[in-house]
Amino acid sequence: MIQVKKKEKETPESLIRRFTRRVQQSGVLRKVRKQRFHQPVKSKTKRREEALYKVDIRKEINRMKKLGKFDEEALREIKKKMTR
Repeated sequence: MIQVKKKEKETPESLIRRFTRRVQQSGVLRKVRKQRFHQPVKSKTKRREEALYKVDIRKEINRMKKLGKFDEEALREIKKKMTR
């Protein structure tokens, strides 16, 4: 944890500036920003399963579109059927 104590006759602006500089030099912000959007790497099996699931859904959607029966409700039903 970074702490900065006010010196004698130091203005609040200079205290904030000094604190900001210390935070930047410590690298805390860089580390947090890097972790913020980090997504763990998925296993090869999991990626393959997701890809096959997408292919199956795409086939079913195309089939429903050709029959003229595709809408939002049909999409929910397709996804529900695929998860089983």
